[in-house]
Amino acid sequence: MVGQSRLVAVIGAGVMGETLLSGLIRAGRRADGLLVGEKRRERGHELQERYGVEVVSNVEATQKADTVLLVVKPQDMGDVLDEIAPYVRPGQLVISLAAGITTSFVEARLPEGSTVVRVMPNTPALVDEGMAAISRGSHCDESHLEEAEALMASTGRVLRVPERQQDAVTAISGTGPAYLFFVVESMIEAGVHLGLPRSTATELVVQTVVGSAKMLRETGEHPTVLRERVTSPGGTTAAAVRELEDHKVRAAFLTAVEAARDRSRALAAGTD
Repeated sequence: MVGQSRLVAVIGAGVMGETLLSGLIRAGRRADGLLVGEKRRERGHELQERYGVEVVSNVEATQKADTVLLVVKPQDMGDVLDEIAPYVRPGQLVISLAAGITTSFVEARLPEGSTVVRVMPNTPALVDEGMAAISRGSHCDESHLEEAEALMASTGRVLRVPERQQDAVTAISGTGPAYLFFVVESMIEAGVHLGLPRSTATELVVQTVVGSAKMLRETGEHPTVLRERVTSPGGTTAAAVRELEDHKVRAAFLTAVEAARDRSRALAAGTD
């Protein structure tokens, strides 16, 4: 792993913070190379017991670490940055994983010249199938991006994007798992409505989704091509797709993704 000798601090031990922590350990990083900044005493003890990591204050984590991962809620980012800013030093990499928080917002609250990378992760990182998009700040060089990539690769795939695309990334991959879970939930309910036991419907739908995703990845074929192969003229799939088109499901997805993008923009605007 790139930067294995660097001490990494994870500030914010919610679901995504713990996901990154556990992923880094599974990827081979030693617990003594990790710090966790967490104010809740019970949560801190829980993480110490589970992973063997040292849990300290946000300030101490910043003072000791070479790289600081900020995995906090967007509305909390300003307060956390104000707390740690006096202790951020030259050469230290700060990685923000909060939706809608721009690198300029982070840089403006840290010492001049601070190195910042912005990341949009998603929850499949919990099973090492995450998708993270990273963007450079004003003072990043190739080594900083490589370090951010190496850290995020512990929980899945990583893609570099210009920061202007991050709101769209948030709407597609950051929020995307929820869209798919919504579809799965709907298909399971449809199976129950058609008379299947819920456990049977769940197994059928989940494996269908997993298998379909694997086909997309491994064949590299366009989803339209794969869909058309399932769709026989006058068959069951054609009847189902006709209903989806009549109900404007494709348009609804477009509108939903645009709404997520707009909300990401609003979060950014609210912190400027």
